[in-house]
Amino acid sequence: MDNNDIMILKNHEVVALLSGRESEIVQAVEAAYRTHAGHQSSLPHSLFLRFPDHARNRIIALPAYLGGDFSVAGMKWIASFPDNLQQGLERASAIVILNSPQTGRPEAILEGSTISAKRTAASAALAARSLQNGHTHRQAALVGCGLINFEIARFLLNTCPQIERFTVYDISPERAERFGERCRRVFDHINLEVTADLDTALSSARVISLATTATEPHISDISACLPGTTILHISLRDLTPEVILKCDNVVDDVDHVCRAQTSVHLAEQLTGHRDFIRCTLADILNRSAAPRLDDNSIAVFSPFGLGILDMALAKMAYDLGFEQGKGTAINSFLPDSWNGNQAA
Repeated sequence: MDNNDIMILKNHEVVALLSGRESEIVQAVEAAYRTHAGHQSSLPHSLFLRFPDHARNRIIALPAYLGGDFSVAGMKWIASFPDNLQQGLERASAIVILNSPQTGRPEAILEGSTISAKRTAASAALAARSLQNGHTHRQAALVGCGLINFEIARFLLNTCPQIERFTVYDISPERAERFGERCRRVFDHINLEVTADLDTALSSARVISLATTATEPHISDISACLPGTTILHISLRDLTPEVILKCDNVVDDVDHVCRAQTSVHLAEQLTGHRDFIRCTLADILNRSAAPRLDDNSIAVFSPFGLGILDMALAKMAYDLGFEQGKGTAINSFLPDSWNGNQAA
């Protein structure tokens, strides 16, 4: 490709490039967390574009630079429109733009929903493995029956391969049944139960993934959870701040997660401090913090979803696409240099 060209990777190409690479993706996410913890990144706060007449809708810009072995910069631009589900559309849609860290010039545009889902799922599965503290997960509960929890199921089976049963719950029984059928087709070696009761889901396993479209806390009682449960609080706004304050809290980045009215942010507003956050996942990965307070504590992992993870996976897809000759090169996408030798 010439300097003025740009690579386009469409959804089906990104899917093909990343499919079956769960172990590599988890390793990339872990390396990204470590690189970020080592201060080899630049991660401004995400910017939320909101719509006054439709409070649930938002488009989020996540700019990021990830150094170290990655050397990648760019931005994810992701929309979340929950009512799309009623129209037969996906809730989220996204693109990722990669820029050269050397020149700043854009090099690639990738369809981003697959990248976003897989980096989210890999982060959750990495946390599930890291917080289990030597114990074996044989069951998992999935609360919220959308793409994210489907990918989390896929990645949990990679990081916690002893899992043999899923319990799934959604406020829409029809959606839960459809989700269950899809899981049975794809993960055909797994036993699966669809339940219409949230407490049944919460009590069914010691690893629980909350991936819903909730915009404000709706779970105020987790007494059904078993001692030693790990809650992957992926949607960030399911648990009330009072619940958060009773748990062993692990996050991806303290400053990032304490904003945008997440449950952790609400807990900070309630208490006036952040002392209830014990550590980051990178602290556990780097062994500067224990996996959990004790075997009986309820651990909650609340990841804001860092743009560095999108950059890590987009770079993986871009490099694989380049090696395999995938994607479409748009020639002369960028202007010729004004400083070059051109006729007046």
